[in-house]
Formats: sequence, structure tokens, C-alpha cells
Amino acid sequence: MEEVTPEDIARWMLKRIENGEELYQQDVVYEISQKFGEKFVYDNERGNPAIDKKVLKAFREVSEDTVVWEKGMRMWRKREVYDDPGRGQQ
Repeated sequence: MEEVTPEDIARWMLKRIENGEELYQQDVVYEISQKFGEKFVYDNERGNPAIDKKVLKAFREVSEDTVVWEKGMRMWRKREVYDDPGRGQQ
């Protein structure tokens, strides 16, 4: 069996968004843990489940121009024409 990489998970996340899904952080952390393994998630300094930084870096690299982060909703979604420049949206 081939070992899963952060890039594999990043492409999986991007494909879901390209298919019209919104990825809520709390849900995707659980899904990554179940589908790809515990080594790709951790509990952050506040004790909340989080996605491994290598996965997030790979995800940013494959989706920089096509995906935005909705800070208030804590989720990623497709970039729309009305979005402000940059990754983060309010």
C-alpha cells in the first residue's frame, strides 16, 4: 500500500471544493483522521482538533487562486467573482 502524503490530502480537499462542497474545518479534521490517519491531525494549543501544518501548506499551494477561507464560518469554499483579493474573507 502506498503511503499517503500531505499533497494527496490537499488534492482530495481541493477536489471536494471543486465539486461544489464547502469544507468546514471541524468536519474535515475528523474526515482526514478517519480516511488518512491520525498523523495528519493534532490538537492545537487551545485543545481544538486541527489539520497538520504540512497538509495546510500543500492545500494552499494547490488552491491559492481558486479557494477562499471564510474566517467567521471556519470553512473553505470556491472563490467567487465578488470575493476580495487574498485567501481570507470576512
